[in-house]
Amino acid sequence: MILSQIAEAQTVLGDEEVALCQRVFDHISSVRRITTDTEREDLARRVIHSYQHGVKDEGALLRLLI
Repeated sequence: MILSQIAEAQTVLGDEEVALCQRVFDHISSVRRITTDTEREDLARRVIHSYQHGVKDEGALLRLLI
């Protein structure tokens, strides 16, 4: 899911950045029990948007988006 959203993003992310965003996405999806494609796409967009706008710490991303 994260990879499809990154393809639409303006800034290219490196492998480590993608992995961080994926971990955040996976954790939040599990905690919030996200099941629909629409919810997953929205979360992926929010994770990437937040990361690209300066929230680079994994813990901070989790706190912001949960």
